[in-house]
Amino acid sequence: MHKVLSVDVTLVPRDPQAPGQFGHPVSVPDDKKEEAKSRWKEGNFNVYLSDLIPVDRAIADTRPAGCSEQQVHDELPTTTIIMCFVDEVWSTLLRSVHSVLGRSPPHLIEEVILVDDFSTKEYLKEPLDRYMSQFPKVKILRLQERHGLIRARLAGAEMAKGAVLTFLDSHVECNVGWLEPLLERILLSRTKVACPVIEVISDKDMSYMTVDNFQRGIFTWPMNFGWRQIPQEVIKKNKIKETDIIRCPVMAGGLFSIDKKYFFELGTYDPGLDVWGGENMELSFKVWMCGGEVEIIPCSRVGHIFRNDNPYSFPRDRVRTVERNLARVAEVWLDEYKELFYGHAYHLVLKNLDVGDLTQQIQLREKLQCKNFKWYLENVYPDLEAPLVKASGLLVNTATSRCITVENSTLALEACDDSKEHQQFNYTWLRLVQHGELCLDPNGPHGAPGLSHCLGWGHGQTWLHRSLAAPQTQLSHHLISQHLQQPACLEVDPSHKALRVNACHSGNPYQKWQFGNYYAD
Repeated sequence: MHKVLSVDVTLVPRDPQAPGQFGHPVSVPDDKKEEAKSRWKEGNFNVYLSDLIPVDRAIADTRPAGCSEQQVHDELPTTTIIMCFVDEVWSTLLRSVHSVLGRSPPHLIEEVILVDDFSTKEYLKEPLDRYMSQFPKVKILRLQERHGLIRARLAGAEMAKGAVLTFLDSHVECNVGWLEPLLERILLSRTKVACPVIEVISDKDMSYMTVDNFQRGIFTWPMNFGWRQIPQEVIKKNKIKETDIIRCPVMAGGLFSIDKKYFFELGTYDPGLDVWGGENMELSFKVWMCGGEVEIIPCSRVGHIFRNDNPYSFPRDRVRTVERNLARVAEVWLDEYKELFYGHAYHLVLKNLDVGDLTQQIQLREKLQCKNFKWYLENVYPDLEAPLVKASGLLVNTATSRCITVENSTLALEACDDSKEHQQFNYTWLRLVQHGELCLDPNGPHGAPGLSHCLGWGHGQTWLHRSLAAPQTQLSHHLISQHLQQPACLEVDPSHKALRVNACHSGNPYQKWQFGNYYAD
């Protein structure tokens, strides 16, 4: 074994006085502000400043103390670096490549494959070929039509010769000692997916900034990726050190290393995913639920320009593309928890979104003998709030303090008794009031409200309650039928103690209802 090599060709930079050297911020001269502003849209960051900064600039070593002393095995696997781009800014792309070649042990880099996803800029054609010809390990794969990031990566993976695939974005700067810790984890276990700590290159002044340690990738409903700090009490309790590996529920997706054979055994990405978005969720769930692990390696640091928007176009609308991708992931991997996804993204239910054929993905999950999503929640991401229903238990009428009871398939009101199965209801994420396999229907079998077989959304069985009753906040304790012409609410007929649906009135206590337990608002 040996200490992590401190390979860094910029330790003695060519021009220490150059703008941005050592990762310092740069400011735009007053007489160039208009030019800088007009060039922003070329990359959705400060392109003018990027062009001023050396393509091989030096940056500070931001690793935690102790990383440079860590030992790794002598016989690490080789890796192919895959960088996909479309119309990337010249200086940024070059800086990404220089940082890989300048801060990696050369014997570990099998090749760098630049996948050009049908760029239109002239400088990315013959001038790029000419520039990269000075680096024998750099290969350019030019796609003949627009594939999108996901399929572009797969094209690069297909031709890769390295034992490990390392995917990087094309607007990064790798820091010293970044590569060996990633390869070490994969050497120790081929089913580990190793991610660097992603540091920040400012989109405004191009400074290289470190980030807080102990961050991990997570998601919130409806599958929005984000970063969350490990709580201080957890760090203390488990005596977590700055150099300790962090288990990561969801990877960011742009920068990671994975054993090549293992990537293909997992079926790579779902080929039905389009362009960009959701592929990090899909691969993370697949790895965790099918026997692998996703890890963040604190001793591996890579800077990345975070942009507010994608400068490139989507063949279809960006939001629609990402939503469809996420819905595919939900359908394949979330099991019964997919209702939480659709409950938080209800507009997708209303659209009746077509996610395409999922047969292959479902068969792959069976073939890999993957665990279920409940296992993932319990073992990988226990701090995610994921109640299967919004509310449950007794359904109590405020005016009468009595509960809806099921008698055969009709509904009645009785004294409340929590032990009675006939009085138990669920209010689901898809807005159904459910009793077993049956759903509360405003037009039941006998014309009055009753129970019918659950038909899902769009069949008149959905009800608005609590937060969903907004913007009619005064009706938040009502059960509002979503499909009748004007707002109509479930009501107890004061004389008959029977149920009916009537025009909603905010002050009518016979229209106010309370579930026994609320899990989400």
